[in-house]
Amino acid sequence: MTMGKPTGFMEYHRQGNPSQPPLERIRHYREFHPRLGREERRRQGARCMECGIPFCQSGAVLGGMVSGCPLRNLVPEWNDLIYTGNLGHALDRLLKTNNFPEFTGRVCPALCEAACTCGLHGEPVTIRENELGIIEEAWEKGLIQPHQPSIRTGRRVAVVGSGPAGLACADQLNRRGHTVTVFEREDRPGGLLMYGIPNMKLEKSVVQRRVDLMAAQGVTFRTGADVGRNVAAEELRKGFDAVVLCCGASKPRDLDIPGREADGVYFAVDFLKETTRALLTSGLDGGGHPSARDRQVVVVGGGDTGNDCVATCIRHGCAHVVQLEMLPKPPAARREDNPWPEWPRVCKTDYGQEEAIALFGHDPRIYQTTVTGLIADEQGSLQGVQTVRLDGALKPIPGTEAVLDCQLLLIAAGFLGAQEYVPQAFGAVLTPRTCVGTAAGQYATSVPGVFTAGDMHRGQSLVVWAIREGREAAREVDHYLMGYST
Repeated sequence: MTMGKPTGFMEYHRQGNPSQPPLERIRHYREFHPRLGREERRRQGARCMECGIPFCQSGAVLGGMVSGCPLRNLVPEWNDLIYTGNLGHALDRLLKTNNFPEFTGRVCPALCEAACTCGLHGEPVTIRENELGIIEEAWEKGLIQPHQPSIRTGRRVAVVGSGPAGLACADQLNRRGHTVTVFEREDRPGGLLMYGIPNMKLEKSVVQRRVDLMAAQGVTFRTGADVGRNVAAEELRKGFDAVVLCCGASKPRDLDIPGREADGVYFAVDFLKETTRALLTSGLDGGGHPSARDRQVVVVGGGDTGNDCVATCIRHGCAHVVQLEMLPKPPAARREDNPWPEWPRVCKTDYGQEEAIALFGHDPRIYQTTVTGLIADEQGSLQGVQTVRLDGALKPIPGTEAVLDCQLLLIAAGFLGAQEYVPQAFGAVLTPRTCVGTAAGQYATSVPGVFTAGDMHRGQSLVVWAIREGREAAREVDHYLMGYST
């Protein structure tokens, strides 16, 4: 195809969505990136060059990491349609590969932008924000409307878990004409999207809006339904023609250290979940959630979840917060052994860390450091954490022991895999990583009629990968039910 503005990448500079200043946004839990106006968004679409080989949509594994979009979004096509002002066609091309652009446009780390050809010698196209601009303008203009399938197949499918994989799978199967029921153990659908990601990154009204649309299109949601506990696996096996397990990798990695039993220690996922639940039910005024107010906080883990904890603790009104990372600090720019279009292994200062710098005057991250023990008072309440520095081989360096004041410790050290009780209830085989086992590249478990997708299948990963897995699993389920798939 010929781009509408072949010289756009030379004429226009990258302009991202503006950001509310850190000291202002920490006063609330709302999103803080207002979108660009239509004309500026058109110019950002025009920056997509006629590069010939769009690595942005490749989803290829380079250097051990994925480069470009795993969904293989048709990025150059809808960037061009943004520039030419054809919102309807841009929306059609966007939704062809991505069920939920309003989620990925907010929380995806933008693998596409890291592989953008414009980024080789300059700044990449604002692909993620362009995607978000399309879908949000479409919602505003009423282009997103519920459409029931014209024909129902008579087949019934149960999807266990309503995170991004479960929602994508349910959406695809419903469009095909199967009758889909989604079982969610929490009080609201959305899984990771609802309770794992803070409201300031993804407002929960955005999740509920999509759930409401899917319900209007014929998907049934059953909340408070904990399959394997208060809902028997046998009920699903008998009542449905297929079952898809999409429960996520929700078993957090713990710390095996002296004093772990002290009061004031929480897994990050529980801390974030209870904050969001309290925000939705009482505006955080009713208590009942772990609070960081006036406490010295230590977050163990340097990833996105750790950053979310930093931002959330600041909004609680913590006295101070630090974030411990075992690995060395990444470089500021790509090294020679990490060339474009590989994912750039560079230091990124995210929104929570920006807020900590603005509030406390320094980066909250302490690199090459780990926790070796916890200190509690006579009542068992946490008062401090013992730490030690690590060398390049992650071995403790003698003489670098220290104690940090701490009344709240948040463990954001990743996840080990799925909670076993759901797959065990169906008799599915687990891998050594406690993921649900399937043949390579497939989604059918060892139990006939039972499938799996998302983090429960591949391990802890990104929302964009969960959507891809949900879509691919839906296709396999469709083939199982019908003998072919559309």
